[in-house]
Amino acid sequence: NPACYHLDLSRERIAGMRAEIEQTVAEIENSLELLRQRMGWETAKHRLEEFNARVEDPNLWDDPAKAQKLMRERQALVDAIATHDGIKQDMSDNVELIELGEMEDDADVVAEAELSIKSLAQKAAAKELEALLNGEADANDTFLEINAGAGGTESCDWASMLARMYVRWAEAHGYTVELQSESAGDEAGIKSAAYKISGHNAYGWLKSESGVHRLVRISPFDSAAKRHTSFSSVWVYPVVDDNIEIEVNPSDIRVDTYRSSGAGGQHVNKTDSAVRITHHPTGIVVTSSEKSQHQNRDIAMKALKSRLYQLELDKRNEAIAEAHAGKGDASWGNQIRSYVLQPYQMVKDLRTNVETSDTKGVLDGDLDQFMAATLAMDVSGKSRAEAQGDDL
Repeated sequence: NPACYHLDLSRERIAGMRAEIEQTVAEIENSLELLRQRMGWETAKHRLEEFNARVEDPNLWDDPAKAQKLMRERQALVDAIATHDGIKQDMSDNVELIELGEMEDDADVVAEAELSIKSLAQKAAAKELEALLNGEADANDTFLEINAGAGGTESCDWASMLARMYVRWAEAHGYTVELQSESAGDEAGIKSAAYKISGHNAYGWLKSESGVHRLVRISPFDSAAKRHTSFSSVWVYPVVDDNIEIEVNPSDIRVDTYRSSGAGGQHVNKTDSAVRITHHPTGIVVTSSEKSQHQNRDIAMKALKSRLYQLELDKRNEAIAEAHAGKGDASWGNQIRSYVLQPYQMVKDLRTNVETSDTKGVLDGDLDQFMAATLAMDVSGKSRAEAQGDDL
């Protein structure tokens, strides 16, 4: 009869929901296990006791740089333990609420607890990804450079779109963004721009963005409304701590001063005191054009040391070297991601095959899915060259 039919459907639905929650709880437990592995759970509390003892040392701040590094490491461990324990406790509390709600036939309590567990699973997954940021410099601030490639005015405009995309991503994640230098395009956009992005794990998240980015669209600069392909390169490298010694031989560099050619406005300061440093052995060129000549020289030298430090990291770690090898020419064959606006809407990462049709969201800074997939990608898997064979 109809009443029994609906009753059976209800039971099936309840059983299905219970299975879904059990699966979600299992996912949370898997994330917690990864967090335990990453923080070295067996010794975590003992290490925290050691940190606390060192913090009590009255001579700690005799070396401020060393003290700050210690405090950062201690806080990172405190946060990791608190995150693990908090997720575990919240999961346990909500599982108990579901059991209690089912016993008392309180559908509202069950529904609220189920929503909480699903939200908790998202939080646990995010923390699981964050735990992958355990590289030597992942926690550092980062420099991000953008350079227009093949395509003239089109690529300069594309470079400015990329700059906007990364600034929006950084601001949405609570990072501080400072424009270090900018060179305006001849007709539109920018030829190049360099930013310093500050905040915990800034380099760890952004490091996967190094490479060539390809845009396909109907050109706004073409009266015939033809489809154009443009390229711009992105280069990301960590800001090194002041206590990391990077020696630069004065005879290996050339320092030039010049007038800034920025586009003007509130973010760009036109000045005669812009500084460019060229490192002859590596060909690295860094610039700064935002402050006084003395400050610009200091900023540019720090950027140079950071680039040299990045080269050293590449030598130490073959996997990182593959991910951050030379950016190459900004043209065909070197791209890591394609952004197609016409004739269809699609952004596709050529290393992980992650794709989305939400091109507007991506260009507004919604990049987390691409960064997360690259972080989680097994570096022993298929190479970038193989991935690029799947080009759009």
